[in-house]
Amino acid sequence: MALMTTASPTSVDAVSPEDPLPEEESGGVLSGPYRALTLGIVSVVLLLAFEATAVNTAMPEAARQLHGLGLYAFAFSGYFTTTLFALVVSGQWSDRRGPMGPLFTGIAVFGVGLVVAGAAANMWMFVAGRAVQGLGGGLVIVALYVVVGRAFPERLRPAVFAAFSAAWVLPSILGPLISGAVTQHLGWRWVFLAVPVLILLPLAVMGPALRRAERAQPQQQGAEFDLRRTGLAAMAAVGAALLQYAGQRRDLLGLIPAVAGVALLAPAVLRLLPAGALRAARGLPTVIVLRGVAAGAFFTAELFIPLMMVTQRHLSLTMAGLTLTSGGLSWALGSWLQGRPAADRHREALIRLGFVLTAVSIAGAALVLIPAVPVWVTAVAWAVGGVGMGLAVASISVLMMKLSAPEEAGVNSASLQLSDALGNVALAGLAGVLFAALGGGSLTVADSAAGAAGAADAAGVPVAPFAVIFAVMTGVALLGAALTSRVKTV
Repeated sequence: MALMTTASPTSVDAVSPEDPLPEEESGGVLSGPYRALTLGIVSVVLLLAFEATAVNTAMPEAARQLHGLGLYAFAFSGYFTTTLFALVVSGQWSDRRGPMGPLFTGIAVFGVGLVVAGAAANMWMFVAGRAVQGLGGGLVIVALYVVVGRAFPERLRPAVFAAFSAAWVLPSILGPLISGAVTQHLGWRWVFLAVPVLILLPLAVMGPALRRAERAQPQQQGAEFDLRRTGLAAMAAVGAALLQYAGQRRDLLGLIPAVAGVALLAPAVLRLLPAGALRAARGLPTVIVLRGVAAGAFFTAELFIPLMMVTQRHLSLTMAGLTLTSGGLSWALGSWLQGRPAADRHREALIRLGFVLTAVSIAGAALVLIPAVPVWVTAVAWAVGGVGMGLAVASISVLMMKLSAPEEAGVNSASLQLSDALGNVALAGLAGVLFAALGGGSLTVADSAAGAAGAADAAGVPVAPFAVIFAVMTGVALLGAALTSRVKTV
């Protein structure tokens, strides 16, 4: 899944490079000392969010024109694999040298990847471009978390994380529409080639403010760059890719990459996540794990909603996709609510409430499997889930920063993102196995088309795969709610 007035009127331009940012002033994230930095951060998130929502619309046409439908999945897994690696590298780099290096390098690398993908002459070149994008995206997202931890006082961090979520609202609504129009009238390549121009905006807006914030920080030497940890990140990335590949196979040969993937991924995860994470030890380990639980449950359920709406309720693909729009809007609302000053005293309760709302949402969305239930129930249910995710995910991020020493913010931010990614791949992989085992593998493109048209032969599409997957993900969300009692260290 993975969703912001000072006492004096001093502007950003008037703050001298030698002066630290005034942490104790009463202003907000858009007050003079923080305005440019906040706008720059939001611009970066907007860039990543638009690319993420637009690329799904353009991808089928890109694969078709490049005669590479057989490599379609690799265009996604290539991005994911390199992101896993870049998350760890960015965390160490940020702790050692500060977030400016990985942030601006990541933005530049992301732009290069967009150009490579947009100019691709064949599908392998396109996959390579997507892999380069993943490197850039992984570097950027961790660096942004470190920027928040270093440049903003603790009282403002909830509002900044709320702005992260708010920045996804417009891309979630307009991204697919814009991408579809561009793909239809100008060609899919422009979905990729037009985005790099937007990179100049966050660079110009936040560069000077970030340099001032970096100079204002007390000079502290982080740990040496850990090549062993980097190697573990590479192991985790390759292991995840092998598991994704194995999950797409339906034969015994798929066991070979599956076993190899587990052999690489399991020891790497044990060492990359904080000690005690897999047993939900109190404090930071549980906070890190909860991020993966929330993201995995919510986004795995979301993955199956459009297919469920098409095959079970005969909606068009466009209408099925629109049922998820409410979640993007309400996610921003949940993030805004947890960013209120009074909310900081109730972090544990907010996280628990977020998980409960997410569980209610997933279970509610599955009600449309009952023919008598109106289809709009899914949109309402997903709006509830969006509020829950906004409350939980942003609060988890705030709590992670609070429990991290300054010199560990980068590594812990990387662990948080790694948990997010691993939660997605683990639960999505489980859902894929359940879907195939319960007869979902019998679904075809023809079934979907028939369902959209309301044809009679779509009536036999099995309900069980969807029901079981949504029941499992509801249970995972409730497990997250139970684990929230362990976020406290005592």
